[in-house]
Amino acid sequence: MLKESGVLEGLVEAIRQRQAILFAGAGVSMTVGLPSWSTLIEHIAQELEIDLTDFRGTDLNYLTLAEYYRLKQGSIGPLRSWMDRNWTIPEEALKTSRVHELICKLDFPIIYTTNFDRNLENSYDLYGKDYVKIVNAKDVARIHEDVTQIVKYHGDFDDDGSIVIAETDYLERLSFESPLDIKFRSDALGKTILFIGYSMTDLNIRFLMHRLWKTWADSGYERDRPQSYVFMLRPNPVEQAVLEQWGLQVLTEKECKPEAALETFLAKLHKAVEEDGACA
Repeated sequence: MLKESGVLEGLVEAIRQRQAILFAGAGVSMTVGLPSWSTLIEHIAQELEIDLTDFRGTDLNYLTLAEYYRLKQGSIGPLRSWMDRNWTIPEEALKTSRVHELICKLDFPIIYTTNFDRNLENSYDLYGKDYVKIVNAKDVARIHEDVTQIVKYHGDFDDDGSIVIAETDYLERLSFESPLDIKFRSDALGKTILFIGYSMTDLNIRFLMHRLWKTWADSGYERDRPQSYVFMLRPNPVEQAVLEQWGLQVLTEKECKPEAALETFLAKLHKAVEEDGACA
């Protein structure tokens, strides 16, 4: 049981008290078969007639390629449309996702996600749970107490202008001053955060984690900061040392295959929350 290790005691209690935020990345959507970023690179290359073998051995990433796409096509709209068509999971497939079911059952009051797809929203619909989707500043006025907020931190397929996918989009977000960044800083200061589904090579998320740590360090009240957590599919002592320096507790399922690790972790977490609740 997770609670027995003592590592997750604070997280379990924060979830029970509705004082925890979930921050969900691409790894969550990939559990239901969504394409990887490499698939996106291949599609852009095919549409723009780029021979990827010409770039073998170079660091061509989807951010730069998406920026090039926008320069050549005039907008990101056609690419967004392709992603929307190919990253929409049928309801029957979503019903089989234990990861999405467990996220709904854990009942976080606020979920931030960098995913553009609607899988989280569709899961909440599927399980009959209320939520409000927040994509921009005006959506903040739609927040209601006791209704889960699903904050589309990097945009939503319903709004081309909101999507953060190209290199310029990411660089502009590094100012950490957009309305959603300001909302996140406010939300995060008083709550525990659980990051799942992220590769720690994601510079934007690493920067966000660092800025959160720096905010507390500069305040002089770092000791009062709620504990936050990062779930990683594989143990990595180098990443763990750096993240723990920033005040983040690293969690893994050491005995689990990476493809099953997130589901196993969430199942154990849900069990611990339910058992503690029954004893309360």
